[in-house]
Formats: sequence, C-alpha cells, structure tokens
Amino acid sequence: MKHPMDPSALDRLREAFRPPRSFGGGPVPPPQGPPAAALRASPDSPDDAGRPRLDPGLPGVRVLALAALLAALVAGACFWWSRPRPRPAPAPVVRPAAASRVAATPSPASAPLVVDVAGKVRRPGVVTLPAGSRVIDAIKEAGGVRSGARTGTLNLARKVVDGEQILVGVTATPASGSSPGASASSVPGAPLDLNAATAGELDQLPGVGPVLAQRIVDYRTQHGGFRSVDELRQVSGIGEAKFADVKGLVRV
Repeated sequence: MKHPMDPSALDRLREAFRPPRSFGGGPVPPPQGPPAAALRASPDSPDDAGRPRLDPGLPGVRVLALAALLAALVAGACFWWSRPRPRPAPAPVVRPAAASRVAATPSPASAPLVVDVAGKVRRPGVVTLPAGSRVIDAIKEAGGVRSGARTGTLNLARKVVDGEQILVGVTATPASGSSPGASASSVPGAPLDLNAATAGELDQLPGVGPVLAQRIVDYRTQHGGFRSVDELRQVSGIGEAKFADVKGLVRV
C-alpha cells in the first residue's frame, strides 16, 4: 500500500537536481578553459565557428622572418647578375687579301740600293746593296780594294745613297788651272768626258800618267773623238787591267 508523497518533499527534490543559475537570472555559461586556449579556439566570425586558429608563436615568427630575409637576398642576387654590363667593341677584322697587298708593297726604307763602285777595286761596276748599307759594304761587294791601293779620305762608315758613285783610291777633283766650264769633270765625283777632258784632268785617273794622258788626247784629235768608252782600249799603253781601273771614271 503506497503512501502519498509530501508535496514539500517533492519540491525539495526538484530544486536539488535543477541546474544552477547565474545571478542575473540567465543561463549559466559553460566552463571556460585557460586564456591561451580560448584565444586559439575562439572563432573570428560565426562562419568560422568550430575552426581552430593556428598560432605560430615566437619560434614560428622567427622562421618566417628568416625566410623573408633569404627571399630578399635571392632577389637582390638575381637583380645584380641580370644588370646590363658594358661590352668591349669587337676588334677590326683584317681580310687576308688586304693584308697580303699591304705586305707585298715594299716600304721605301727597305728598298734595295743600287750604287756604282769605281776606282781601285777588284770588280768595279754597279752593285746592289740592302737598305742601310755603308761605303765599306759597297767596296766589299765590288771585290775589295786592290793590292797597294788606299781609300784615302773616303768615309767608309757613311751610309750609301741609291744611285750614287763611290770612287775608291782616286779623286775626281779637276786639276788646278783648268777651266771650270771646260767639261763635266768640274763637278766633283762626276766621270770625265773623254772628248772634253784636258791632259791634266786625264792625268788624275788611276794608272794614267802625263805620257799616257797625252796619248789619249792625241788619239782623240786623230780620230775625231771617242765614240764609246771601250774605244779607250785602242790607245797605246792601256791594257785590260788599266782599262778596268778607269772605265767607271770616264764617259763620252
């Protein structure tokens, strides 16, 4: 047999199991965790509800700063290497044909010299010498000085000039008392004209004394003059050796 429950006891039981209320009369808020956890888990908007936020913290900030610094260094290096640089102008190209034409043209300084060596040398005549040669080189090319002959006041160290005549052991100075305009021999170093030279001028030739000089004048008078230098061999007393000594010193 059941006994009815006292209404006051029933009210006390309900009050014991009722959830607590706030002082304001509203619902009791759920329990809150630590502040840091609330910061990481609190949504920024109603749409982000339930999504936790990522907090890198101090070590993460340091890593991000280091990555930004490396990116800046790489960008600066790329800019430095990609900057425009001055390039040297290309060297002019010399075509082989033009170079060969320049090389084939001899310069005046390297042209050979042609001189006439006369007088008391073994092989008088015209010789060819390289540029820059001297009188001693011309004499050697002509066979050297004859035995017993002397070069006198001839400057052996002088550089020769193309087309000149070198007299070795003789002098082409006209004899004293001769007329300056009588012949071409009045010019120092010029060959004697066999048809105009006087006996005194012919006497200055190597190996020709006063007697032989007079014979040359007599032959010229008898035959109406010399027609060539080789005709001088017809004069009595002039042999091959003496003719070789004087042929470069006379002309017609």
